[in-house]
Amino acid sequence: MAAGSGGSGGSGGGPGPGPGGGGGPGGSGPGPGSGASLGSGGELHPRTGRLVSLSACGRTARRQQPGQEFNHGLVLSREPLRDGRVFTVRIDRKVNSWSGSIEIGVTALDPSVLDFPSSATGLKGGSWVVSGCSVLRDGRSVLEEYGQDLDQLGEGDRVGVERTVAGELRLWVNGRDCGVAATGLPARVWAVVDLYGKCTQITVLPPEPGFSPPTPIPTPPLELSAPLEDSALAEQGTSRDEAFMVSPAQARPETFPNRLESHNDFASMELSEVVSNAILSAYNGGLLNVNLSSPPAGEGLGSSCAATSPILTSNDALLFHEKCGTLIKLSNNNKTAERRRPLDEFNNGVVMTNRPLRDNEMFEIRIDKLVDKWSGSIEIGVTTHNPNNLEYPATMTNLQSGTIMMSGCGILTNGKGTRREYCEFSLDELQEGDHIGLTRKSNSALHFFINGIDQGVATPLTPPVVYGVVDLYGMAVKVTIVHNNNHSDRLRRNNAILRALSPEGALRRAAPAAQAEPERLLFHPNCGQKAAITHEGRTALRPHATDDFNHGVVLSSRALRDGEVFQVRIDKMVDKWAGSIEIGVTTHNPAYLQLPSTMTNLRSGTWMMTGNGVMHNGTTILDEYGHNLDRLKAGDTVGVVRREDGTLHFFVNGMTQGPAAWNVPPGVYAVVDLYGQAAQATIVDDVEVTPVPEPLPEGNNQMSPSSPSSGAGSSDLRFHQLHGNNAVITNGGRTALRHNCRSEFNDAIVISNRALRDGELFEIVIQKMVDRWSGSIEAGVTAIRPEDLEFPNTMTDIDYDTWMLSGTAIMQDGNTMRNNYGCDLDALGTGSRIGMMRTSKGDLHYFINGQDQGAACSGLPPEVYAVVDLYGQCVQVSITNATGPMDNSLATSNTATEKSFPLHSPVAGVAHRFHSTCGKNVTLEEDGTRAVRAAGYAHGLVFSTKELKTEEVFEVKVEELDEKWAGSLRIGLTTLAPGEVGPGAGGGPGLPPSLPELRTKTTWMVSSCEVRRDGLLQRMNYGRNLERLGVGSRVGIRRGTDDSMHVLVDGEDMGSAATGIAKNVWAVLDLYGPVRSVSIVSSTRLEEPEGTQPPSPSSDTGSEGDEDDEDEEHGLGGEDQVAIMPTALEFLENHGKNILLSNGNRTATRVASYNQGIVVISQPLVPQLLVQIRIDFLNRQWTSSLVLGVITCPPERLNFPASACALKRAAWLVRGRGVFHNGLKICEKFGPNLDTCPEGTILGLRLDSSGGLHLHVNGMDQGVAVPDVPQPCHALVDLYGQCEQVTIVSPEPGAASLKSAGTQGDMEKADMVDGIKESVCWGPPPTASPLKSCEYHALCSRFQELLLLPEDYFMPPPKRSLCYCESCRKMRGDEAHRRRGEPPREYALPFGWCRFNLRVNPHLEAGTLTKKWHMAYHGSNVAVIRRVLDRGELGAGTASILSCRPLKGEPRGGFEEPGENCAPPREEQPPPVLLSPSIQYAGAETLASKVQFRDPKFQRTHQAQVAFQVCVRPGSYTPGPPSAVLREPPDPHFSPAELEWVTKEKGATLLYALLVRVE
Repeated sequence: MAAGSGGSGGSGGGPGPGPGGGGGPGGSGPGPGSGASLGSGGELHPRTGRLVSLSACGRTARRQQPGQEFNHGLVLSREPLRDGRVFTVRIDRKVNSWSGSIEIGVTALDPSVLDFPSSATGLKGGSWVVSGCSVLRDGRSVLEEYGQDLDQLGEGDRVGVERTVAGELRLWVNGRDCGVAATGLPARVWAVVDLYGKCTQITVLPPEPGFSPPTPIPTPPLELSAPLEDSALAEQGTSRDEAFMVSPAQARPETFPNRLESHNDFASMELSEVVSNAILSAYNGGLLNVNLSSPPAGEGLGSSCAATSPILTSNDALLFHEKCGTLIKLSNNNKTAERRRPLDEFNNGVVMTNRPLRDNEMFEIRIDKLVDKWSGSIEIGVTTHNPNNLEYPATMTNLQSGTIMMSGCGILTNGKGTRREYCEFSLDELQEGDHIGLTRKSNSALHFFINGIDQGVATPLTPPVVYGVVDLYGMAVKVTIVHNNNHSDRLRRNNAILRALSPEGALRRAAPAAQAEPERLLFHPNCGQKAAITHEGRTALRPHATDDFNHGVVLSSRALRDGEVFQVRIDKMVDKWAGSIEIGVTTHNPAYLQLPSTMTNLRSGTWMMTGNGVMHNGTTILDEYGHNLDRLKAGDTVGVVRREDGTLHFFVNGMTQGPAAWNVPPGVYAVVDLYGQAAQATIVDDVEVTPVPEPLPEGNNQMSPSSPSSGAGSSDLRFHQLHGNNAVITNGGRTALRHNCRSEFNDAIVISNRALRDGELFEIVIQKMVDRWSGSIEAGVTAIRPEDLEFPNTMTDIDYDTWMLSGTAIMQDGNTMRNNYGCDLDALGTGSRIGMMRTSKGDLHYFINGQDQGAACSGLPPEVYAVVDLYGQCVQVSITNATGPMDNSLATSNTATEKSFPLHSPVAGVAHRFHSTCGKNVTLEEDGTRAVRAAGYAHGLVFSTKELKTEEVFEVKVEELDEKWAGSLRIGLTTLAPGEVGPGAGGGPGLPPSLPELRTKTTWMVSSCEVRRDGLLQRMNYGRNLERLGVGSRVGIRRGTDDSMHVLVDGEDMGSAATGIAKNVWAVLDLYGPVRSVSIVSSTRLEEPEGTQPPSPSSDTGSEGDEDDEDEEHGLGGEDQVAIMPTALEFLENHGKNILLSNGNRTATRVASYNQGIVVISQPLVPQLLVQIRIDFLNRQWTSSLVLGVITCPPERLNFPASACALKRAAWLVRGRGVFHNGLKICEKFGPNLDTCPEGTILGLRLDSSGGLHLHVNGMDQGVAVPDVPQPCHALVDLYGQCEQVTIVSPEPGAASLKSAGTQGDMEKADMVDGIKESVCWGPPPTASPLKSCEYHALCSRFQELLLLPEDYFMPPPKRSLCYCESCRKMRGDEAHRRRGEPPREYALPFGWCRFNLRVNPHLEAGTLTKKWHMAYHGSNVAVIRRVLDRGELGAGTASILSCRPLKGEPRGGFEEPGENCAPPREEQPPPVLLSPSIQYAGAETLASKVQFRDPKFQRTHQAQVAFQVCVRPGSYTPGPPSAVLREPPDPHFSPAELEWVTKEKGATLLYALLVRVE
C-alpha cells in the first residue's frame, strides 16, 4: 500500500505564540559552559494533525495507528522561525509499511487558526515544503532533484529548515547545508514537519555542536595524518573541540607490545592504535593511505584535543538501504546484508547505502561468509542511481548507466571493462574476514581499498552524488559495514592489513623484522583449533584425532629462506579417516592468520601438496604430480623447499618430486595440515635429501613430449596473463585450467604471450578432463592482441581475425569454413597433444600427437597468437617441451615464398638511390642510399631516382626510431616525377609535409594498415601494420605486371594493395613519426628465377586473330571486347557459414537452409576480363534464386550476413530483374530475371574500360548494370533460395584462341559463331542427372538417350545441348528470327525444340563451314536418324519424307559410292532435298512424323518429333512455295514464295544439330 495525500484533518489546542529561536546555527544552543535547556522556539505547536500525539513537553511527536494510516501527521513549530536559526528534528522511528517519508518546510499560515490538511503538500497560502528530493510551493513542484532525498533518511538522521536574513529557505540534513531551496519567503514563517508514510515519530533537537553557522568559523589546519572522518568533519565546519571527547589517558604509547593480548592497563583502543602505528612505521609511513590512529598529544589543536577520536554519531553512520535485491536479508540495524539460498542462487544480491557518500568518506565492508560453489565473488562500487527509485538488476554489471564497479581485479564502467588490471588483488580471491572499501576523494577521484591498502585511482572523474553499492555475487554470501569506531573491527582490520602486506600481496615491499629471526625452524604457537604444539615447538599433533579430522593446520614460526628445506616426520596416524597429511607454503603470517579448518580452503597466497596433486589457492594446478601422500605411513617424511628462482619443490622420504609451482614469492611460511589420518608430526633437522636438480641445459631436456616442460624446450612461449574469467594460469604460465569445472563449462579462453613465429609449433597436452559436458577443447589462432581482446564466453563468438578448430570444423570469425578436417578434437582424451603452427606461406597446420594433419586454412596474417579454449570436457592443459621452431619444410621463416618476391641481400654500392628532391627535414647520406629526418616528425618525403620497372622492388631498412612520436612509415608509388617538383615558399622543393597531402599527381600509399589514393581511404586492414616496424625491419614496394601495387615487409609480400597503377611511377617514402632514418638495401634490377614471375592477365590470353568475325563470335561491338580471365579463379575461404567449397575452391555448395550462402571470388575483377559461373543445381522447394554482384570492401575479413541483401556498405547487386546498391533498389527491369535461370545457365560479370559493370547471361552482354564501380572490387555470388551449387567456368582452349582449334577448328568455329549469336546456354554433361536442367530439357534428353545414338556424333559438354523451351528462351531474351550468311538471309530459331549439337564431319574440307552459309531445317523421323548420322549429310538413302519423290529402292548393302569416272544411273542420282528456314514448317507433322514413347523416369507416354538443323551453301538451293499439305497456316514471317528450299547438289548441306520436340 502506498502513502497518499489529500483530505483535511482536525485541529488541536489553543494558541501559544511567543518569540524564540531555533536550535541550529546562530541559535543559542548549548556550548561549553552553557546549559542545555531548550529555550523558546524548540517546541511544537499544540495544534496538530488529527493522528498526532505530543510528548516530552511538546518536543516529540508521534503518529498514531502507523500500521493503518499513513497521513494526518502534520506538526508545526510553536513559534515563528528566527532568521539564521535552524529548526531541527530527529527521526526516531520509521515503519516499512508505506512509501514516502518525512516532509519538512515552512508556512506563512498561523497554526493557531490553521485548518490542518491531511499532508503538508496540501498547505496553501504561502507554504514551501521539501518532499523527497523536490521542493513544492503551495502543493506545486518548483524545484526537482534538490538536495538529499528525504525518503532515504533513516532512524537517527537529522533534518532541519532555516530562514535566512535574505529570505531564503535552506534545508539541513545531518548538519549539512543542502543549499537554497526557495527565495522570497515572508518575514514570518513557521516550521512544518509532516510525519508521513514511513516516518512515525520525530523529536525536536536542541542546538547541537555539529551545526555550523551561516558564516563558518575558521578551523585550525589539519595535519596530514588526520583520518578521513576528521577531514570530513573539517569540511563541514566542525572544529575539533566540538567533537566528542575521550580521556587524555588514551594517547598513543611509545612502544610496540610484545604480545597482542590486552592487559588491564592497555585499552583496546590503545592496542588498535599501536598496531596501526607499527604498520605505518614498518612500511615507511606513506605506504597506507588510511591512518587508523589519532594525532599524538601536543600536536595540532592543543592539549584540549590531544586525544580526540574521530567517532561519528550513530545517526551519521552509513547503513544499507532497506530497498535491496530480491534475495537480500538485512540485519544488525541494516549494517549486515546476506544473500538467501546461497547454494541455489548466485545473483539478485545487490545492496546500496542509505545515503550518498560524502567526499573523502570511507565506505568499507567486511566479508563474513563465502560459499565454495560458484565462480566469481563480491563486487563493489558506486552508482548515481537513487536506490529508492531503482529497479534492482540481477547483478550490478547489468546496469549500463551511472555505475562504476570493481569486479575481480578490474574496473567496469556501466557494465563494460575500462581497466582490466586495476590492482594486484582480485576480489574473487579474498577470504572471509577480508575488508573492501572505497572512497570518493574531493578531487572526484575514486579509490578502492583492500584490507586497508589504497589500490590507487580507479577513475579520475566520479559524479558528485554517488551511493555505495555491493553485489553479493557468486561465492559472496554475507557482508557487514565496518565503521572505524568499532574497536574489534579495527583490530581485525589491522590483522587483515598485515596479511595483505605479506610477500604475495606486496612483493615490492620488504617485510619488517620486529625481532631477530631464530635460526631453528619451529612450529608457530598460533595453530588450528584442534591442534597443539609440544616439545618446544618441534612437534605438532591433533590430540583428539579420532574425534575430528580437520582443524589441524600448523605453520612455521618464521619464513623459509631460499633453498631451506622444511621437513617433517609423520609420528602417528589413525585409520579412521580418509586423506592424510598435506604440506606446502603460504605468504600469510601465522601471527595474524585466522586459521581455516583445512589449508586448501585458503584462497590466497597458498600452495599445498595434497594426495598426489598440487593446489594453489584452493584450486588444483597439477594432477598426478608425485608420490601420493595419502599412502604414507608413520615414519615417512615429507618436505618442501622454495628455490631462489621462485620454484617450489616437494620431497617424499628425501626424494624430490620435481617442480610443483613457479614464481612463488620469497618470504613464505611452511604449512603442515594434520588432516584425516595424520595425527602427529615432528620437524626433522639434518636429514639428507636428494639435491634439487638444476634445469637441464638447452637441447638436453629429457622430458617426454607429453609432459609439461619446466622450460618448454628453448621456447619462451607461455600463456598470457590475460585470460577468460574462469581460466587460471599457473606453473609459471605453462599450465592453464578451468576452475569450478563441474559448474562452469566455458569462459576459459587462454592465449599465448606473444605472436607465433613462422614455422613455430605451439603444442599443449590435455592433462585433465571431466565427463559432465558435451564438446571439448577448441584451438586455433587469432590476430587480435591479448591486450585488445575482450574475452568472450567461447572463442567462436569472435567475428573477426580468428581461426579455430572445433571438433572437425574449421571456423573463421565464427563461421564454418570447412567440415571433416583430418582430426576431431572432441575425440581426444587425457594425454593427447595438440599443436598449431603458422607456416611462412600463411597456412595454418594442426598437429595431433606430433602428426601433421595438413593445412586447415590459408591466408593468415603475419602476426597471430595461439588460442586455446578450455571448453566443455577439457579442464586443464600444459605447454609441452615440443613447443618451438620445427625443423621441417613448413618452417621457412623470413625467406622468399611463393607469395613473396626474391630479395637481394644488402651489398655495398647498391644501384638504387634516393632522389635529391626530398622533404625539407631530410638529409641524404652515403651517396644517396641513406635518408635521415633531422628534425620534427614530418617533412620527410623521399623518392627513388628513377621510375620503377615492372616487378622491380625498391626496398629500405629501418635504421633508427624516435619513440616519442606516433604514426608509422608511409610507402607507396607516385606519378609525380621528383625532378618536376616546383619550388616552395622558402626556395626549397614545394613538397607537402606528409605523403597523404601529395595530390598534385596520382599517388598510392600504405600508412599503418590503410591503403590510400591521393589521400583518400581505399582499403583498411591491409597486411602488417607498419606502426609495428622495429629497427632492422625491411619494407619494400613493387609494381606488378598486372598494374598492381605490392608492399613487402621483411621479404614477405603482403598481397595486392591497389590495382590500376600507372605505368610510369616512382617509389616514394615518408619518414614520418617514429621512423627517423632508413637505408636502401635493394638493387636497381631484380634477377628473378625462372617461374617466379607473377602471371600477367594479358600474357596468357592469346590472340584470336584479326578476322572480321571476332566481334560477332563474342557478341560485342568494337572497343569493348571481352576476354576470359586467364588466371585460375577460385572462391575465397571466407564465406557464408552454410557454404562448402570443393573442386579446388572452384565449386561452392550450400549445404543447409536457404541462406548463409555468400561466396566471393578471391581475385579482384580486372577491366575487360569476364568472370563466369555456372548454375549446377537448383532446389525447387525454395523461391527466389541466386544474387550476383560486386563488393569493393576487402572480403578477407568481412563478416557475411545471412543474405547479400543485408550488405549495407560498398555492395552493388543484381537480384531478380533489379539492381541494388547497399540494399536500395537503383534500377528495375534490368536484363533477364535471375530467379528463373535454369540449371546450366552461365552468368558472368565484366568491368569495361570506364568502370561500368556488365552482366553476361550465356555469353550475351545485357548492358551496363552499374556505372563507375570503384576498384578494386570482387565478384560476389549469393547462393540463395533455389540455387544450391555454382561452379566457376574455366575457358576452354578453343574459346580462348580460335586459331589453335586444330583439325576441328572450322566446325567449332561455326558452332561458336552460331551458338554465341543465339545466346548459347550449354546444358549439363550426359553423366549429370537430368534433373539438373529444366524439366523440358531433361525430358528431351531422356528421349535422345532412347535413340541409342553413338556419343561420338555429338559435341562434348558443356556445348552438348541447348533448350529453346518457353522459359529458357525468355530467360535468355532470344529473338525469334536471325540473319545469317552472304547475302544475309533470315531463319527462325527453333522455339519449342531442344537442340543437340553435332560434331564436325572429318571428311569435309576445312573452312566449308563459315558465316557465309545459310541456316535451315529438315524434318525427319526416328527411323532414319542413325543412317543420316552415319552418312554425315542429307541425300539418297535417307528415306526422308522431304524428298521430292520416293526413293526407287536402296541397295541391300546400303548406299554405294559410284565408281571413279562413272556416272551413276539416272534413277540412283541423289534426289532433291527439301529444307525450310522455318522450323514451324519443317517441323509440321506431315514433314516430321511423331512417335510415341514412354518416359523411363516418370513412366508417362509422350509424343516426340525429330528434325535436323543444317547449314546450306548459298546458291545451291532454289526457294519456292510449300509443297506439303499443312494442317496449320505456315509461318507468316516468311514469304510463302520462299518458305521451302529445294537443293539437288551433293555436299550442299552440312548437319549442324539434331532437334527434338516432345509433347
